[in-house]
Amino acid sequence: MNSTTAKATTKTVLISGASVAGPALALWLHRYGFTVTVVERAPELRTGGYKVDIRGTAIEVCRRMGILDEIRANSTDMRGGSYVDDAGRTIGELPADIFGGRVEEDDEIMRGELARILHDRTRDDVEYLFGDSIAALDEDADGVTVTFESGTVRRFDLVVGADGLHSNTRRLAFGEEERFTRHLGAYISIFTAPNHLGLDRWETYHAIPRKLLCVYSASGETDAKNLFIFSAPEKLPYDLRDVTDQKRLLTDTFTGDGWEVPRLLGHAADADDFYLDSMSLVEMDRWSRGRVVLLGDAAHCSSPASGQGTGLALTGAYILAGELARAGGDHTAAFARYEERMRPGVLQNQKMAEGFVKEMTVGSKWRIALRMFMVRTLPKTPWKNLIAKKIRDGIQAAANAVPLEEYAAPTTATAPTAVPATDAGTGEGPARPTVTA
Repeated sequence: MNSTTAKATTKTVLISGASVAGPALALWLHRYGFTVTVVERAPELRTGGYKVDIRGTAIEVCRRMGILDEIRANSTDMRGGSYVDDAGRTIGELPADIFGGRVEEDDEIMRGELARILHDRTRDDVEYLFGDSIAALDEDADGVTVTFESGTVRRFDLVVGADGLHSNTRRLAFGEEERFTRHLGAYISIFTAPNHLGLDRWETYHAIPRKLLCVYSASGETDAKNLFIFSAPEKLPYDLRDVTDQKRLLTDTFTGDGWEVPRLLGHAADADDFYLDSMSLVEMDRWSRGRVVLLGDAAHCSSPASGQGTGLALTGAYILAGELARAGGDHTAAFARYEERMRPGVLQNQKMAEGFVKEMTVGSKWRIALRMFMVRTLPKTPWKNLIAKKIRDGIQAAANAVPLEEYAAPTTATAPTAVPATDAGTGEGPARPTVTA
């Protein structure tokens, strides 16, 4: 395909979801000449969330998008992390490169900052509909009639669900969520709170049998993020849209635990960005049906345990847009090639997530004690570099599991020239390659 093919066959695309995957796809599609609308249920851009990793292939994607320098400028710049006991005494510390399993160009940014960067890059070229969502999809041979919750009815050539683990688009096009999600046996909660520990680009962990807590403050942040993870073999009954119900669940789970837990639970009660959800995988035989396709967590959530959800979303957006442009808008061929290129790497990251969830919620005191011993002694051991390398190698293999394709240069003036993928570096959240027992 030459660089004018997509322009000559411009198509209208509706994307559901304005977090990371949706705006990233919108950026690429606009550059290729597509007309893009993004609908988001929230009344405005969501700027909360935890820190997310940009590793491996995702770094090259961000470079090609032209946002890598801005990501660098907004890096969390974490210096390291430590584990503490019930009394708050430091058990052991690790520098950021070991604690985060990072190499070379790997970086980290707050999810809200990344969402802002992507929105800023697309808002003048892409139509954003905040405070609305898709109510119904009616597909025919020529397109999709979309009815919105607001009552508006519009036609689009293609519809993309980039609306996360609990994707409304997936439900409408493929069926109920329970058919495609697999609970990994743990829950995660995070919220912003005062930085009463006085942390400076540092994260502090406290392990309890079947539970893990973390408090951290990133560069430029005056507040802190409080993160709770707890084991729950079965999915718990609570209302996804009732924050009060979710706060009650968290309080009931952690009441009676030591360290800073009582104060942190007090902060949870006052938090206006409180988040709680299950750690689950999305597993589907196909990510597309007709003119509807899924992207990011909606298609293949690997859970926050993988630390790779953001990287997969950015990479998937690049590949989906590139394949649509290469196919001249032929969605059938493009969707098939997009899935073919993404699926092996997705499966590798999902497998890694299952292992990390178990390590986050160690069930016995003796295993926690053994881990703390290793954290305390690792910096002093002659084999520390070998252990650190082993940790990094596994994470880097997953971060580079999706090879990049070289697509024709986008047609718009703002688009950078595509970089050959042969030399490309070949990325979210609380997953940490902590030393395991």
